[in-house]
Amino acid sequence: MSDVVIRAEHLTKDYDLGRGVFDLNFEIRKGEMIGLVGTNGAGKTTTIRQIMGFVKPSSGSVTINGLECYANADIISKQIGYVPGEIAFPDLRTGISFLKMQAELHGLKDLSYANELISRLALDPRANLKRMSKGMKQKTALVAALMTDPDIIIMDEPTTGLDPLMREQFIEIIKEQHKRGKTILMSTHVYEEVEDTCDRVILLDFGKIIDIAELKKVANPEIQEFEIAFESPEERERFLKEKIEYPCKEEGKRKIRIQIPRAETPGFMKRLADFKLAYIDEVHDTLAKYFGRKFKEGGR
Repeated sequence: MSDVVIRAEHLTKDYDLGRGVFDLNFEIRKGEMIGLVGTNGAGKTTTIRQIMGFVKPSSGSVTINGLECYANADIISKQIGYVPGEIAFPDLRTGISFLKMQAELHGLKDLSYANELISRLALDPRANLKRMSKGMKQKTALVAALMTDPDIIIMDEPTTGLDPLMREQFIEIIKEQHKRGKTILMSTHVYEEVEDTCDRVILLDFGKIIDIAELKKVANPEIQEFEIAFESPEERERFLKEKIEYPCKEEGKRKIRIQIPRAETPGFMKRLADFKLAYIDEVHDTLAKYFGRKFKEGGR
């Protein structure tokens, strides 16, 4: 059996004037955590709303466990822990009332995990729903989404409104969910939020997929880049007189940057032993740098 949980095929929602998403193709496998990144207006929320079955595609399709999302929205919503980008609570007095209502809708009787989340997120569920701050609303929505122990978790900008300490706590919670084999899709415009959590990242720009990156390959590229500082300009010049078969860029009087295929790095390091170095550092790639190159390749 296929392990694909979410599949989008030529998924398009055209709002005219270039707004919407266009011809999206991607798969999310069971147990994967996928980041959906892009600037505001890139199409993240439109994509998620189609996956949730809230919006009917103009063309193409998106399915969850083989079920077409729009036609089966009621069934699908019961399988998913969902945190919307814009939180609108029902007309209830307190967070406790809302969480109890959610528990009843899902037939949840054991609220021990809900209480654990409330404690870890420093949430006061007794507060009036309508008077909650953005951060408190976000915490309440997170508890409601996760307390039912869903197999699929979909979150649209889930850390909006959270202070740095609560962001760290949220990341720890979602890492735990990932380790438990949950299938997770999280949209964000902050690259750092997905670098330490996701398996793959989908980059959206103007409603189109620019790239789908595997985080392991971004962190461990085939080509490694090093910054090398020699003890003196003369020592660097002696090195440059060698036959250098790798891309090399001079920086200042004593430094160079050089790119080497990962498999050839050990041999290159042995060659460096003949030179006097001040230091050598690997220049690690980041998701922001990686996607920056993708934007440039696309003329953006």
